[in-house]
Amino acid sequence: MDSYKLNVLLGKVISTAKDTGSWILTERENFSADKVEIKGLNDLVSYVDKGAEQRIVTELTNHFPANFIAEENTQSGGTHEYTWIVDPLDGTTNFVHNIPCYCISIALQWKNEIILGVVYEVNRDECFHALKDAGSYLNFQSIRVSQSKKLSDSLIATGFPIYNFDRIEPYFKTLEKCMRNTHGVRRIGSAAADLCYLACGRVDGFFEYNLNPWDVAAGALIVREAGGYVSDFKGGDNWLFGKELFATNGKITEEFRQLMQF
Repeated sequence: MDSYKLNVLLGKVISTAKDTGSWILTERENFSADKVEIKGLNDLVSYVDKGAEQRIVTELTNHFPANFIAEENTQSGGTHEYTWIVDPLDGTTNFVHNIPCYCISIALQWKNEIILGVVYEVNRDECFHALKDAGSYLNFQSIRVSQSKKLSDSLIATGFPIYNFDRIEPYFKTLEKCMRNTHGVRRIGSAAADLCYLACGRVDGFFEYNLNPWDVAAGALIVREAGGYVSDFKGGDNWLFGKELFATNGKITEEFRQLMQF
């Protein structure tokens, strides 16, 4: 896909994310806990997640038919070169409890490469986007990662495990080291938001396991295009499907990696 077509498609994806975000906020006004379903241990879903995904999938299919990897299991046939990776509501637990940070995350993958990413945090009306080799933006203003060069000057974001506690001991050891050696740790409740906050300099590093492709596909591109670093815990490239992600502003990478206990 040439750059012109990709830019046109980006505009349509942003509109889709914002329109769906408006619908999510409307539904939140009258939302009640009895509308929540349990997918698994501490894994919540509601008709809002499902309805948002249906809206997004319909719009994206109209704009650019492709395969789908989506949290609520939408599958759609299309060209095998391209795949939409969609989280219709990243931060469902925040949404259910009316805590104002949850996102729509949409990425487009070509072969094995993410080439488009949009993350829309609906409560603050913040739309982050990136195209491969074209920089990262927040509400169409260019963004860059922070300039922090030392871990001791850094703020770290993470996500707490809510299931699969097999790695809880190295996680807590890493968390303790972060507490002792940084400005602190923030648990925002949306990996997509964590990555975008890293991309625009609000935090300096991020780590989490138990992640899915739809949690990180768009945000990871936005971090990289903002000058940041993304890998799995060992420094490899298995972050999209490997259930773990390590990201920094690119300046604290080695110091932060030495702190990791995984």
